[in-house]
Amino acid sequence: MSSTSDKIKGVADKAIGTVKSTVGSAIGNDRMVVEGEAQKIKGKAEVGIGKAKDAVKDAADKTADEIRKI
Repeated sequence: MSSTSDKIKGVADKAIGTVKSTVGSAIGNDRMVVEGEAQKIKGKAEVGIGKAKDAVKDAADKTADEIRKI
């Protein structure tokens, strides 16, 4: 999965998790609250993975540019 795809999926999971958690709280469904919180955490992790992939790619690109200068 690309870094952009990871970040998009992460943002979507965070949003869906927030809705699940909020609805679960409103209707008194503890399981839905827990599932929503877990999905938010998953989304944060996916966004982090996407950012990490970007950082690695940027570092590799900078290294390649420096090597080309030699």
